[in-house]
Amino acid sequence: MRKKEMDIETSYRFHEGDIIVIGCSGGIDSMALLHMLLELRKTMPLSLICAHVNHNVRKESQEEFTFVRDFCRDHDVVFEGMMIEKYGDDNFHNEARNIRYHFFEEVVQKYQANYLVTAHHADDLMETILMRLVRGSTLKGYAGFEKVVEKDHYLLVRPLIMYTKEELIDYVRRHHVPYREDSSNHKMNYTRNRYRKYVLPFLKQEDKSVHKKFLKFSTLLQDADHFIQIQAKTALHQVFQNGQLNIELYQALEPFLQKMVLYSVLEQLYQDDLILISNQHVLLLDNLIHSKKANASVSLPNEKLAIKSYQTIFFPKQIDQISSYEIELTKFVSLPNHRHLTLTDDDTGTGNDVCRLDSKECTLPLTVRTRRLGDRMYLKGTNGRKKLKDIFIDKKISLDERDLWPVVVDAKGEIVWLPGLQKSKFDKKKTESYDIIIKYH
Repeated sequence: MRKKEMDIETSYRFHEGDIIVIGCSGGIDSMALLHMLLELRKTMPLSLICAHVNHNVRKESQEEFTFVRDFCRDHDVVFEGMMIEKYGDDNFHNEARNIRYHFFEEVVQKYQANYLVTAHHADDLMETILMRLVRGSTLKGYAGFEKVVEKDHYLLVRPLIMYTKEELIDYVRRHHVPYREDSSNHKMNYTRNRYRKYVLPFLKQEDKSVHKKFLKFSTLLQDADHFIQIQAKTALHQVFQNGQLNIELYQALEPFLQKMVLYSVLEQLYQDDLILISNQHVLLLDNLIHSKKANASVSLPNEKLAIKSYQTIFFPKQIDQISSYEIELTKFVSLPNHRHLTLTDDDTGTGNDVCRLDSKECTLPLTVRTRRLGDRMYLKGTNGRKKLKDIFIDKKISLDERDLWPVVVDAKGEIVWLPGLQKSKFDKKKTESYDIIIKYH
């Protein structure tokens, strides 16, 4: 029996005169999508604009740019391309995605398009859901991504969401659609690629229609999230105003609504960077709110801070808004001075950027904070104490740097380390007994 032909209209119905921007990389998925739209254009008038981004990280990137441009020229499709000159974020994939979608929106606005379509398919949805289930996310995050997203002046549509990767491969082969293969799709140092190679084949072997179950799961979560968000939105307006969370009003909410409010706050902070947010960050905020300390803070992804000041939590947008902080030292802490503290098992290094401690000689938990009036510490190799102010002067640290310089203290307030500058008497040599290693980097 002949296999039923794949087409766009099975998944989403476009209309005569639509102006459609296609995000096209030149790979199998996006070239299949572009070909389907070209076939649809034979039956109704459509304006097609292809938007391509050269990510400029692989040697094949320029050739892929040329390939997509030439294909568009040969098939009477408007081509809009850009090249990313440089990256500044530690998270390459996150930054590349933001730049890509910003460019797509510029193209949409330029042509006053009513649609932006991307080639996300059923396997992409499965991978996204599985990764977020393992990592932890919001209810909305667990749903993966939506088939149709309403933007201000256009719709973002993912019409291939019901098709598997195998079906798309079969489509391009039967229709002789040219494409380019991204070599990075086979690198196992990328989490998504490991799910793609090892987890999805197992699930498909168990049930060849498993992608339909994931789509149903995604839709169910989206509907549930929509209902809950209506309730959470009302609560959010009550407790979160002008970027500040009122702790007293927050604690009066039902526990479930409290969590949803925190998720909503984080979604406002991170918007398109939701992939960076997990359950752990909600717990960090909740612990901060319930902390007995009147003034404290926690570190969040992308060097953001949540700061508690009595009955208020606020989230400064700029480092110069931060005059003090106090963060419990967990496995990894981002600091306002753009440096980090990491609890590690790596025993290399002997300078002031590494500290070794014996938990029997200091009271846990450890905390990193800013300096306080009168701070003194016991210097390594001496029995004497010295003012932090004098250490900063000796090391020629500017006043601005001093205000944000990290000071590591134990639960009793004893200074155990001044990262990057001075070790205390609590610091251990490699030949001595210790069970805590902290690195400043």
